[in-house]
Amino acid sequence: MRHRTNPENPITDSIFVADNTTTFLSSYVSYTKNKRFLSPNFKSLLAIVAAKHVSHVQATVVCAKSNGIQIRIRSGGHDYEGLSYMSSVPFVILDMFNLRSITVDVSSKKAWVQAGATLGEVYTKITDARSTLAFPAGVCATVGAGGHISGGGYGNLMRKYGITVDHVVDAQLVDVNGKLLNRATMGEDLFWAIRGGGGGSFGVILSWKLNLVEVPKILTVFKVNKTLEQGGTDVLYKWQLVATQFPETLFIRAMPQVVNGTKRGERTIAVVFYAQFLGRTDELMAIMNQSLPELGLKREDCQEMSWLNTTLFWADYPAGTPTSILLDRPSSPGDFFKSKSDYVKKPIPKEGMEKLWKRMLKFNNVVWMQWNPYGGVMDRIPSTATAFPHRKGNLFKIQYFTTWLDANATETSLNMMREFYKIAEPYVSSNPREAFFNYRDIDVGSNPSGETNVDEAKIYGSKYFLGNLKRLMEVKAKYDPENFFKNEQSIPPARVM
Repeated sequence: MRHRTNPENPITDSIFVADNTTTFLSSYVSYTKNKRFLSPNFKSLLAIVAAKHVSHVQATVVCAKSNGIQIRIRSGGHDYEGLSYMSSVPFVILDMFNLRSITVDVSSKKAWVQAGATLGEVYTKITDARSTLAFPAGVCATVGAGGHISGGGYGNLMRKYGITVDHVVDAQLVDVNGKLLNRATMGEDLFWAIRGGGGGSFGVILSWKLNLVEVPKILTVFKVNKTLEQGGTDVLYKWQLVATQFPETLFIRAMPQVVNGTKRGERTIAVVFYAQFLGRTDELMAIMNQSLPELGLKREDCQEMSWLNTTLFWADYPAGTPTSILLDRPSSPGDFFKSKSDYVKKPIPKEGMEKLWKRMLKFNNVVWMQWNPYGGVMDRIPSTATAFPHRKGNLFKIQYFTTWLDANATETSLNMMREFYKIAEPYVSSNPREAFFNYRDIDVGSNPSGETNVDEAKIYGSKYFLGNLKRLMEVKAKYDPENFFKNEQSIPPARVM
């Protein structure tokens, strides 16, 4: 690999050979975000390349391909199933965290963001340039831009501005031959595929050029709890009817979770409503009183703040936390966790909600759902505009999530989640039961690490990509016909008929 890179940018310092040394292990663990995958598989992991220069990425691709070694590409390490750093065949991890530059051009309202930058860094840099510019992406500050954007990441600006891929205007990608391409040289079909089709199947995303969006100087947020005893089920039922009908400047996420009840040892469900409004309190109060009076929102529940401060609110930081926390990069994983997703097309009846609550109360560990409203501009962007297909016709997307503290609880927790998911089945999308690619879930179908069976790929691929799968497979066949870029849920090349 050494002779493939320029002596001015030597690659040697960037290669960590897989061994039991502290240097290697800390390099592996610092971007391992799920404790389930804390131990490297030394049988198959050969090295980590923490690229510092584009030539390191190119050399890694060319070298791995010519030696029949797989690569896994890790930007922020937030792949929910660890596929960006786990494999059961010989592989190297291409770590992108050193490639994190962000340049903002205020006059054209555009930014170039490298794949290893985190969302917290992106938001900070944009706001430093101009406080009324923003980018519609997710609420977790440590997520890497490479995977988040390529998988169709979304956030609380979704109803007004759509999702990440709706604002990508150019990209830099290293293809299977180690060539550095941009939008003009990669062509429109590959550019279409990397916007929502996930980066890992088509090449290594180096950077994105983004269109930034306008936000007011002051936004309003609120967070209100309703337990079952306070009528939480009724309020949430009404939320299902109105959340997609609100003005697109208002986004209200509903988050049912298990909490302690009023009596000692008792547990109940509280639905927490998190809202963000691109405007002031007066106007928000008027909308809420008209459309969702059942929530009982009071003026004192509302807080007015800058867009950058809303990112702290969504991350549940206490008021007054300095925004510099958005730049933190924790060097070890948080919890063991498992996540799943669903799309909902018609309101879930109250008896269905009650079945879900009953199942949640059976968990011994932390469990929650997030119901994220659609509508607004999401109804107007065609499902074929980008590779991300989940557009019109959705009321909301559900994320299911459970965390636990001890490896011994892993099997039980995974089974609990499967049962929870099963209970929701009658109330969500079907044929296929749709899933969100960025909430990666190995249960929706998967292949072995080293081979991609097309029929199996169609099972998970149709849930993630719906009608866009066929075109994604055609693009894959054109740009990576030998299927070098692969993982357990990658897109296979279309078969030649």
